[in-house]
Amino acid sequence: VSGFSAIFPPQNYPLYIRSVPTENELKFHYTVHTSLDVVDEKISAMGKALVDQRELYLGLLYPTEDYKVYGYVTNSKVKFVMVVDSSNTALRDNEIRSMFRKLHNSYTDIMCNPFYNPGDRIHSRAFDNMVNSMMMQGC
Repeated sequence: VSGFSAIFPPQNYPLYIRSVPTENELKFHYTVHTSLDVVDEKISAMGKALVDQRELYLGLLYPTEDYKVYGYVTNSKVKFVMVVDSSNTALRDNEIRSMFRKLHNSYTDIMCNPFYNPGDRIHSRAFDNMVNSMMMQGC
């Protein structure tokens, strides 16, 4: 069981990165950073349609031999990327979409914290626990 979650602002530097388990973290970093190009391509291809939607689930960005990479963008252009095992056939699009919604809701809670400085890396035990539990049950 393995998975990886990352959150990027429009400037594409990592606000949050979490790997479960941690041994393949470098490989996940590479996969996620290459997927940002695909996210940007999908966003520009959708153009005006993106503005009309409140949230945008981009779906499967690309599969590799070992992993499937999914993307999600908020209306403020914050990008969420999730990498899951290809061997996990139980995960359907609905589950991935609901995991992104859960991640987005928790991210919104972080942004609403008056002590959080927008643009800073996210350091929150509650957020880590939510991501860990989501990755363990989903992946």
